[in-house]
Amino acid sequence: EFVHVPQNMSKAGYPYDNAPMERYFDMLKNECINLHEFQTEEELYRTVEEFVYDTYNHVRTHSYNGYRTPNQARTAT
Repeated sequence: EFVHVPQNMSKAGYPYDNAPMERYFDMLKNECINLHEFQTEEELYRTVEEFVYDTYNHVRTHSYNGYRTPNQARTAT
């Protein structure tokens, strides 16, 4: 059965709508994926999951968050 899902696209002339995700995936590729040679798909998934949940959220600081990790910014009072 075909289910219609609308395509999510920016309007013409608004190239920055997707900039945060483009920056995130660029960082993921350059700081994680491109540094390894994966033998299996499972190894890739495990490495990405560890990077995102451990390094990205708890170690890597972000200028947007006042040079705090995403976890620190989320739990700040």
